[in-house]
Amino acid sequence: MQVRIAKWGNSLAVRLPKAIAEDLGLAEGQPVDVAIERGAVRLKPATAQVRLSDLVAEAKRLGPAAHPEVVRWGRDVGAEIIEDAYSKRRRRPRRAKP
Repeated sequence: MQVRIAKWGNSLAVRLPKAIAEDLGLAEGQPVDVAIERGAVRLKPATAQVRLSDLVAEAKRLGPAAHPEVVRWGRDVGAEIIEDAYSKRRRRPRRAKP
């Protein structure tokens, strides 16, 4: 099947025929991933998964001003105390009470 490229604002667009959209389960407003593979354009439904590399890149783009403030909640108490190798390395020694 052949379709034409059309102008849409400052971009170019391809209109997907209804039969193709239905076969692929695509709906209006649904995000899709666009990629170039071997000289061809490939569209596929976007996945909801976020990659760590994307999150790190976004944090770097936003810079230190966008980092959240560190909140000190105090010492761990009760059921939130975890006794494992990681926690033992991070735990600060207790101060003696005066």
